Amino acid sequence: MTDHYPSLLVVVPLISAFIISAAGWMNRRLCFPIAVAALSVATYCAFGLLLRVMDQGVIVYHLGGWPPPWGIAYYIDHFNALVLTAVTVVSLLNLIASQKSIARELGEKTWAFYTLYVLMVTGLLGMVVTGDAFNLYVMLEIASLTGYALIAMGEKRAPLAALNYVYMGTIGACFYLLGVGYLYIVTGSLNMVDIAGNLPALYQSKAVLVAFIVCMIGLWLKMAFFPFHSWLPNAYTFTLSATAGLVAPLMTKVMIYVMIRFILTVFTPKFAFATIAVKDPIVWLAVIAIVVSAILALAQRNLKKMLCYVVVAEVGYMVGGAWLGNRAGMTGAILHIVNDALMTLCVFLVVGNIVYVVKGYAFEDLKGLFRKMPFTMGAFVIGALSIIGVPPTCGFFSKWYLITGAIDAGHYGFMAALLFSSLISVVLFFRVIEISYYEPSGEHHGHEQHTEKMVEAPLTMLVPLLIVTFGLILMGMYTGDIVGRIIQFAIPVELV
Repeated sequence: MTDHYPSLLVVVPLISAFIISAAGWMNRRLCFPIAVAALSVATYCAFGLLLRVMDQGVIVYHLGGWPPPWGIAYYIDHFNALVLTAVTVVSLLNLIASQKSIARELGEKTWAFYTLYVLMVTGLLGMVVTGDAFNLYVMLEIASLTGYALIAMGEKRAPLAALNYVYMGTIGACFYLLGVGYLYIVTGSLNMVDIAGNLPALYQSKAVLVAFIVCMIGLWLKMAFFPFHSWLPNAYTFTLSATAGLVAPLMTKVMIYVMIRFILTVFTPKFAFATIAVKDPIVWLAVIAIVVSAILALAQRNLKKMLCYVVVAEVGYMVGGAWLGNRAGMTGAILHIVNDALMTLCVFLVVGNIVYVVKGYAFEDLKGLFRKMPFTMGAFVIGALSIIGVPPTCGFFSKWYLITGAIDAGHYGFMAALLFSSLISVVLFFRVIEISYYEPSGEHHGHEQHTEKMVEAPLTMLVPLLIVTFGLILMGMYTGDIVGRIIQFAIPVELV
């Protein structure tokens, strides 16, 4: 059974999505348990693969027994085993936390939500586990199409925001596919390892350069890297809290994983960092992304949209860190994929709880929340401290590696952008904390504010949030083990 973990990771959620759809017609109460069971199996397989990779090294799994280039190979190393674990844990915890809100907001349509949710996770897992460039495109489309539908199920402006996402996402996917087409023309293979083996002799080829450029542009569109970010804030703001809790922590992070995978495995670091001279311009673009996103976050008057711009800034962190071209920067970028997935999940689960209780997420709706929802707001404080980068939370350690990478590369502009963003984050989150703690809610004034009753979110929403909050501190405490036993083996030795 353990030999088939790579395929079970994708096949179980895929088949379960069809079973959930059928259950929606017969017995809707089965939809949620089936979805939880499917993602639990995927999580178990992901942890199994991570432990096996740490023990035995790289795993190559040929689907149907067909070796590449004719068949599709799943290729699991330290890098994607770590990302697979993050994707399954985040999606499972968000699913459990969202049950109450989905039942209230969607009513009889819950079966459609759970079908799309599990299908989207299938696409994300497929993108991470596959070693085939075209199969990655197929999985990307599965994740994207289901993501569009999930986002469109939100508030009044959600369908328009989803339509904008469809346009930008389709352009991004087409760019990526065009790049893969060029790679296939010049190498005759779609297998990532085969392509990497054939490319050194073709480094001077204009077709390879074009393939690299269009692939990167496509991936930047999909991850909302500045200036291709315009679709993200509205798409994530107006969708359901349950959807935002899935797409905000995972979609951008998986696309960053794909970008780093292409740099390290497909095009190789020598081509990406030495043969073509685009390293510095991309890091400067990341600097602009971080600074502009931080300033735009300051201008927001509702919590959800503010967090969306924080997500765009975090994308700049990881893209810049990866393109510094040194070991510390790449370590920080990979570590931040996992850390930021947890941090973003934490704050978006908080938003979900707030929306469930007070039915709003504008700053005016937050007044008096520390008295009304102390556990939820306590978790928000921990999530905020991690995003700011305060030890011992995990956000501090990935930022430390990124800053170290910037110093090693002599790129002080990127270091300054990271510090500037952290200072802006202090202002952003302490403004929210100030409103929630010091300002009385609209219906309470004077001395009465101290006797306001506690109205917390249900336990099914609170427990996953507290698990994630504890995870932020635990990840920080075990950063040394994560880097020393996993991430250092994910980065090629030639990347000094």
